[in-house]
Amino acid sequence: MDMFFIIIIILLLFIGVIGSFFPVIPGPPISYVALFLSHFYVSPLKDKNDLWLWAIVVVTVTILDFWVQIYGVKKFGGGKKAVNGSILGLIIGIFFIPGIGLIIGPFLGAFIGALLDYSEAKTEGVNVNNAVKIALGAFAGFLLGTLLKLIVSLYIIYIIIDSIPSVC
Repeated sequence: MDMFFIIIIILLLFIGVIGSFFPVIPGPPISYVALFLSHFYVSPLKDKNDLWLWAIVVVTVTILDFWVQIYGVKKFGGGKKAVNGSILGLIIGIFFIPGIGLIIGPFLGAFIGALLDYSEAKTEGVNVNNAVKIALGAFAGFLLGTLLKLIVSLYIIYIIIDSIPSVC
């Protein structure tokens, strides 16, 4: 029975790391499920409070992942359409060239949204430089969110490996 759980845990950890890059897969929560299963069915954690601590970390990082991209767009001057364009670009990017679509999608979505914001504001001419700046903010937010999720998922792998008693 232990081998069954070990295989499930390894699969969940792999999916968790992959989910750090793909927004449709909740990477850290899946990695946390692996930690939970490992604690109860394979090898208990050294400190029982770690399950609570990592539950809080996973929830926080999951919320931050959504917030940081929106913050990146707004920090660089983007409006509502730029934020929505960034999110829409991220979703559409999933269906295009894997990996590349996820990078280009939020950038293009924020760029197009920023252009729409400028044209709606009826300013004199569309400021492409500002739209690029806003799109770079969306891209920076996406990268930061991805990095946070990846760090958490990888550290959960470390915790699970560290909880395994040494054979020697």
